[in-house]
Amino acid sequence: MAARLFLLLAVLLGPGLGFGASAGAESRDLDALIADPAEWPIQTGDYQNTRYSRLDEIDTANVGKLRPVWSFSTGVLRGHEGGPLVVGDIMYVHTPFPNTVYALDLSRDAEIVWKYEPRQDPSVIEVMCCDTVYRGLAYDDGMVFLHQADTTVVALDAATGAVRWQAKNGDPATGMVNTATVLPAKGRLIVGTAGGEFGVRCHLTAYDETTGQRLWRAYATGPDADMLIDPGKTTVLGRPVGADSGLSSWEGDQWKIGGACPWGWFAYDPELDLVYYGTGNPASWNPVQRPGDNKWSNSIVARDLATGKARWIYQMTPHDEWDYDGVNEMILTDQTVDGTPRKLLTHFDRNGFGYTLDRESGELLVAEKFDPAVNWAKSIDTDPASATYGEPVRDPAYSTDQDGDGEDVTTEGICPGALGAKNEQPAAFSPKTRLFYVPTNHVCMDYEPFRVAYTAGQPYVGATLRLYPAPAGQGFEAEGVMGSLTAWDNLAGEIIWALPERFSVWSGVLATAGDLVFYGTLEGTLKAVDARTGEALYRYKTPSGIVGNVTTYAHEGRQYVAVLSGIGGWAGIGLAAGLTNPDDGSGAVGAYQSLSRYTAAGGVLTVFALPE
Repeated sequence: MAARLFLLLAVLLGPGLGFGASAGAESRDLDALIADPAEWPIQTGDYQNTRYSRLDEIDTANVGKLRPVWSFSTGVLRGHEGGPLVVGDIMYVHTPFPNTVYALDLSRDAEIVWKYEPRQDPSVIEVMCCDTVYRGLAYDDGMVFLHQADTTVVALDAATGAVRWQAKNGDPATGMVNTATVLPAKGRLIVGTAGGEFGVRCHLTAYDETTGQRLWRAYATGPDADMLIDPGKTTVLGRPVGADSGLSSWEGDQWKIGGACPWGWFAYDPELDLVYYGTGNPASWNPVQRPGDNKWSNSIVARDLATGKARWIYQMTPHDEWDYDGVNEMILTDQTVDGTPRKLLTHFDRNGFGYTLDRESGELLVAEKFDPAVNWAKSIDTDPASATYGEPVRDPAYSTDQDGDGEDVTTEGICPGALGAKNEQPAAFSPKTRLFYVPTNHVCMDYEPFRVAYTAGQPYVGATLRLYPAPAGQGFEAEGVMGSLTAWDNLAGEIIWALPERFSVWSGVLATAGDLVFYGTLEGTLKAVDARTGEALYRYKTPSGIVGNVTTYAHEGRQYVAVLSGIGGWAGIGLAAGLTNPDDGSGAVGAYQSLSRYTAAGGVLTVFALPE
């Protein structure tokens, strides 16, 4: 009778019912979880996006003994970006579309506690520009937060999988979708959007974590009131932005279809109560069609968490001619600059420059090339006394606008390619070495803009391109190098060492107190190297290419390393979607066509540990 009653409850409650939920699923505060190195409650490990773990059981002396101890199939064969969360005894695993969520009990051989399967219209796949990826879940206060591809934000009970609340964040019929994770902070849930390739006017939104009520929304383009900008108080490089900069930098009403989507990562400084993020490319990719600086696309933005008001903004690539989205993660560190303690923000942009700014004021301190092949700009002006402070010193030979005459003209040899010297794959920072570890793309392109008309819900790209490895001698002597793991000094703006890879490094990096750096390759190999020297210490071939982010946690006193493998994302879209035309995927299918010799589609979580 008791068993029958239990089954009846399961039917009534649906996929949210928990079977054997353990103490790990109880309500727990995010700040406390971040402070505990055994846990991994949000995608980047902490608010500061350092992707650093204080766990040190696995170190340079014993990492060679690492072995896989268990694995889990997600049942989906597309690009698996992001990584699992761990809270107590429970691991939360996500998939690409349809964004299924699993809760696994680590104390019971990864038994499935509950499974949540969203019901989404599969037509949303047609408006996802670069594979059906999803960069993962976040946890806070007894809830797991999911942002689905169709822009539905869902709060799930961490113990049972039951839906606490859900909110619609956008309209896929216009091309607005989601691929990004969310960021919980002080009871607010920060949520972005994607859709710049469909001319969507994008926004950043804060929801109440408990109720799902919308608290504020800040658009990336348009009137100051919509952007939550105070023209006299919001600053750019220390100066007021002025009135309606999100209008005057666009021609006519182009700002209404301007893109600038915040589809990347979010950081938070609890002391300053500021949220940091980047905005994407302006629409369309044809720069001739949108004269002006196109503010505030390709920008770093600092906003008050409570109100959403913009404190400061900095545009890295004004009038973007190459699809150099600015959405890559902002890594927050406290470091000494010229003898003075400073609160810093470091960002590795698609455009190939590594930026270091003061995160209180938005002052630009350092901007140097982290990939030597970069040629679209010779440098960034970092002299505060200069009239062009903060602006790129462009090389006109690589302009795709050509002073308004670039349509139907192919510009060759532009570095980096449109997928950037680094894409969304997050870097890591070690406070022990004071170095940043950057997964890069060593890729160039030929680019031809063409005239395109806007129709809601239809592609609004306006360029064709060909991607290929950067020529030998531009950072690496060997031919055919398409990526690297690069160690970077953010104060000197210098490469300390760089490890070349056959293909782009599209996985998120993990740094640990064991003086190790972990990352994955598109061929599917998990690697560990010495954080100080880059010496290779460990490698293991997983079932599919790795575009997920390496994470670590401890359970019952033992340290584990986990990574999702499942080829996909922009670089792996050919294998993930079965594409064969080399021009598809904005040139990625042709550039990465040899990847099929090394890996195949998959969807597997692999967990590693030292022998007991």
